[in-house]
Amino acid sequence: MDRLRAFEVFATVVGQGSFTRAADKLETSPANVTRYVNELEGMLGARLLNRTSRRLSLTETGKTLYDRAISILDEVAEAEAIASSAAMQPRGRLRINAPLSFGILHLAPLWPRFMARYPDIELDISLVDRLVDLVDEGFDLAVRISRGGSPALISRKLAAVHHFVCASPDYVARHGAPQTPDELRNHACIAYSYSASVNEWRLLDKAGKVHAVPVSNILHSNNGETACAAALAGFGLILQPTFLIGEYLRQGRLIRLLPDYQSPEIDVLVVYPSRRHVSAKVRVMVDFLVEAFRGKPPWD
Repeated sequence: MDRLRAFEVFATVVGQGSFTRAADKLETSPANVTRYVNELEGMLGARLLNRTSRRLSLTETGKTLYDRAISILDEVAEAEAIASSAAMQPRGRLRINAPLSFGILHLAPLWPRFMARYPDIELDISLVDRLVDLVDEGFDLAVRISRGGSPALISRKLAAVHHFVCASPDYVARHGAPQTPDELRNHACIAYSYSASVNEWRLLDKAGKVHAVPVSNILHSNNGETACAAALAGFGLILQPTFLIGEYLRQGRLIRLLPDYQSPEIDVLVVYPSRRHVSAKVRVMVDFLVEAFRGKPPWD
């Protein structure tokens, strides 16, 4: 038996003073109303209503239950109103996961603007490069840099990212620049530990052909900025995303090598667990990020 529904039926019978009028108000049959009241009495082991052919009256137990049932139904209605309002109005804590370097460089400058626009939302930002489980770890959404996203998540594309081979002018002056992918074997390379192929760099030529080249790494790091710092200091070559190296290329602190080759394009995505019952706070954040990255990415 649905206890909450039984309370509602019982309270309506008392309020209407009739099984028939209660059935009309609840848009159900008198027999169904009678069944709910009988089951409620059976569950409690006590009579709730005195019934005659002309009128209904509450027993002592029925009066006690009626007062409590009305209180419970009012609390449930209030809770539903609060939940409905929360679903419609963007408010509350919003937990976001994003990659460390991307989060610092390209998301952190956006948060003050979002907070000014939505002052009732409390941001909780977690920056880690590992792949988190949004549901298990309690995140509302994430920004991810990947090819194709995840079939278990809803995704919206924010931007595209390329990976270029780069080195500092000092390194190139001392060691020269590779002219073909195969010449990468002869250079010191700096690896990103979370790459799909740490010890093999895969580059596409303009015809779309893949060139897979084994490389010798003198440094491994699970952070792209650490790899960039080593390259900027002249220690070797890096294969890093444009969102990280774009400004260094513009400043001339890094030089793009093998300009006719690049890694396959990957996407910057905002992902969240479900299309159903998306809260207002998630919806406005997704729309905000799509708007913020509309057009040419700032790193290109």
